[in-house]
Amino acid sequence: MNADLRRPLTRREAIGRAGTGFGMFGLAALMRESGLLGGTTAAADSPAAALNPLAPRPPQFAPKAKRVIHIYLNGGPSQVDTFDPKPMLTRFDGRPLPQGNLSTERKTGAAMASPFKFRRYGECGLEVSEIFERTAAHADDLCVIRSMRANTPNHEQSMRLMNCGDERLSRPSMGAWLTYGLGSENENLPGYVSMCPGLPVADVSNWRSAFLPGVYQGTYIDTRKEKAEELIENIRNGVVSPREQRRQLDLLAAINRRHQAPRAEDDALDARIASFELAYRMQMEATDAFDVSREPRHVLDMYGPGVQARQLLIARRLVERGVRFVQLFHGDVQPWDSHDAIATAHRDLGRQCDQGIAALLTDLKARGLFEDTLVLCGGEFGRTPSVEMVNGKPGGGRDHNHWGFTVWLAGGGVKGGHVHGATDDFGYKAVEDVVHVHDLHATILHLLGFDHTRLTFRHAGRDFRLTDVEGNVVKEILA
Repeated sequence: MNADLRRPLTRREAIGRAGTGFGMFGLAALMRESGLLGGTTAAADSPAAALNPLAPRPPQFAPKAKRVIHIYLNGGPSQVDTFDPKPMLTRFDGRPLPQGNLSTERKTGAAMASPFKFRRYGECGLEVSEIFERTAAHADDLCVIRSMRANTPNHEQSMRLMNCGDERLSRPSMGAWLTYGLGSENENLPGYVSMCPGLPVADVSNWRSAFLPGVYQGTYIDTRKEKAEELIENIRNGVVSPREQRRQLDLLAAINRRHQAPRAEDDALDARIASFELAYRMQMEATDAFDVSREPRHVLDMYGPGVQARQLLIARRLVERGVRFVQLFHGDVQPWDSHDAIATAHRDLGRQCDQGIAALLTDLKARGLFEDTLVLCGGEFGRTPSVEMVNGKPGGGRDHNHWGFTVWLAGGGVKGGHVHGATDDFGYKAVEDVVHVHDLHATILHLLGFDHTRLTFRHAGRDFRLTDVEGNVVKEILA
């Protein structure tokens, strides 16, 4: 064993290794008053921005959206069972696809008709599955991209691609890039929050900051817990009064500053000092933001029961308090990964979130937040139109499909009641107006006021960006 591992930890080392994630609250919004943590951004290079990387700042050009809510249906929802109806699947049900099966992770067989009914909604006549009938009531607000494409049929790689723009390497997440570009509008809450009842596949890599300063990393909240003091550890101090706690922090800050004086180049130390101060200031505001019991009964009833409803309601409470990027994963690991019994599984999953999603859209409109909040909903890929074979027999489910899938957007400057692109007659492959994940990211950044080729960060001798060296804005979906 390394001798260094056997020695007692210093007080500073113990603090640095504790607090798994809660310290990131301190990296999310403090600096407005204190002017800590040196660094520059591509969106602003003024001395003030260098001193305060989370100060709110304007984008490169006039934006349509100011914030993002990403509803992540992790596991890969089936496009042909949700927002991309394919009558040819019914015609060929139980028969081989005439075009053959594309490469997937597992062996698939004949065509499998959707077990769900589709009907048209809204003035636009958007066809939506019955499992999202409440969301479909907002059809005229939805911009549905039916021609998405990713690179691989694997969860880990595709989730990293969707969230970080690269399926293999450690790259900053979309939320980290956004807070890097825009800063935060609330000094007492993180600029970027990721909620999940458990952990998704590839866990913390989905909201990392990678080589961007740690201040831009997402703050993870485990929503299996309900009370604010359980969602956020140590949010309340039951030992000393707020006044005494304030005195303790002032003393600790003075000692830390003395320790920091000969180490001015240590950004990590600056961030750690900041975390203590923000943790104190969060005790009131974070408790309020995450406590949905403070909502009136009619709002709680509108969202409905369950963890998904609670996550969606928290998302609204966070964005109206100035949080830039809120991401909510549907469940632990990959709940939408319906390899078998999709008729039951997808219906149950839709029931868990459909009412809450519809309520969120209604609520954002009622509060005047819809027009400048971009809502994105979808998974890392779709599912095959052919049935997955289990022990040589059809299992009633579908395998992963990165060749063609669907996501939808709403608010934030996209065309409502609009369908973009198409898959083939069976929903297997995107064939018309194909949108790669890089194109989706470029479009999201454009709506937020950024040229994705110019929102960059210098690292290891190269200017990196969310879209790597690819991506085109999908202008057809812009309002």
